[in-house]
Amino acid sequence: MQLIQTFTTHRLLAERLQFKHLHELYRMHQDPQVMASLGGVRSDEETRFFILNNLNHWQHYGFGLWVFRDKVNHQFVGRAGLRNTDVEGNEEVELAYALIGKFWAKGLATEMGQEILKIGSELLKLPEIVCFTLTTNKASQRVMEKLGFQYEREIIYADLPHLFYRLTF
Repeated sequence: MQLIQTFTTHRLLAERLQFKHLHELYRMHQDPQVMASLGGVRSDEETRFFILNNLNHWQHYGFGLWVFRDKVNHQFVGRAGLRNTDVEGNEEVELAYALIGKFWAKGLATEMGQEILKIGSELLKLPEIVCFTLTTNKASQRVMEKLGFQYEREIIYADLPHLFYRLTF
């Protein structure tokens, strides 16, 4: 399988997550506002472990997370992609996304998600993709619904209540 190293959306540049992105992720993972719905602020060590896990995911599955930048000024916007995860004992492929706070409410998570879902369905031939968020994260729920995900059920993930959505192609 050919790895999708880079791609673009209308406003963003995407590059496969690499170890060189560590410092940008350090800053993102230290932001309490951003991390409030992602399990809380992460230490530098936890961020290094996060990158290593995601690099291993790319090696094992041929897909994973990308880092996104604004096309105009190349500012780091966030990270998003597809990853395998265990949900209540079932192996699922999840659409995951996280943006720096100053880029919230601009439609960028939806823009990222649209292109990633296209990669997942057309190039990777995935039959379905799931997405989930904390029950309190209304903005992320709106993104999932805009992307066509259908609410399925409440789940407990990382010991917290989440809403679980699925998109079947």
